[in-house]
Amino acid sequence: MDAILDIYDDFVGDKLFSKLVPAGSAAAAVNGSSPISSHVDFGFASDLAGSAWARDNIVRQCISILIITQIGATSLYWIFSALSYYFIFDRRLEYHPRFLKNQIRMEMASSMRAVPFINILTLPFFLAEVRGKSLLYTSVDEYGWSWMVVSTLLFTVWNDFMIYWIHRLEHHPSVYKYIHKPHHKWIVPTPWAALAFHPLDGYVQSLPYHIFVFICPVQKYLYMVLFVLVQIWTILIHDGDMISGHWLEKFINSPAHHTLHHMYFTVNYGQYFTWADSYFDSHRAPQPELDPLHEALRVMREKGLVDEEGNPIPQGKNGKGKKDE
Repeated sequence: MDAILDIYDDFVGDKLFSKLVPAGSAAAAVNGSSPISSHVDFGFASDLAGSAWARDNIVRQCISILIITQIGATSLYWIFSALSYYFIFDRRLEYHPRFLKNQIRMEMASSMRAVPFINILTLPFFLAEVRGKSLLYTSVDEYGWSWMVVSTLLFTVWNDFMIYWIHRLEHHPSVYKYIHKPHHKWIVPTPWAALAFHPLDGYVQSLPYHIFVFICPVQKYLYMVLFVLVQIWTILIHDGDMISGHWLEKFINSPAHHTLHHMYFTVNYGQYFTWADSYFDSHRAPQPELDPLHEALRVMREKGLVDEEGNPIPQGKNGKGKKDE
């Protein structure tokens, strides 16, 4: 986060805070910081009169982190959810009888309500990172290239195991109805449902990612990449793809596995892999007959939209099979 924060300050933060809290204002007393930052910049800061809040001012850092995480999370959501929805998701699933009226709009609204609160809850972790309290490091030479590979594997295994149990515990009756039930409103989810959950649900399931860098050294740019990939993976496993019969499905918790999780609730809690579900007896393998598309096609046949083989039937201008809005 500190690298992103530096770039943000060079292009936005220095100008923003020089206007909001100019040098010489009463706010200069806050934190006792000087308007000169020790961070490296790209040459923009030298053109500014400066702010009473230096770059290492804790209030400024909190505000900046919230801005960055809000823009980052929403950008990833809108870009990759859109790509997944329009290029991967089978939109015939929207005819499934358990697909809700106006569901996509509700998924989007739920996601946009959740993101700001999740960002606030995770702020202490990012703040601790930029203030040097984590085990993130800059130079690859500190631990070597082999550790880059090892730390990536540890990060993946740690998150997979922890999220499996967090997710499974969220399905316990004493917890489920309070924080996880909103996400299971989407029985047949779309990629837009990736962040459509209660803020506490999103926060709790993100804890392993944040905690890891306080117990294990990770190169900071590698961590940035891994963190972004986690967000993209969360979107992709909601794409409704029920490809089955591939050898990888024995090991990877694919979109097909997660589709079954939404449909049957008590199976496939894993994040990346199937080993925890298999070992703790909660695995349900994707099977062609479990594909929710079968039920969607049945409804489409009843509406005269497809023939018995599932091929589209040309519709008139006011075709009778128009999907419910």
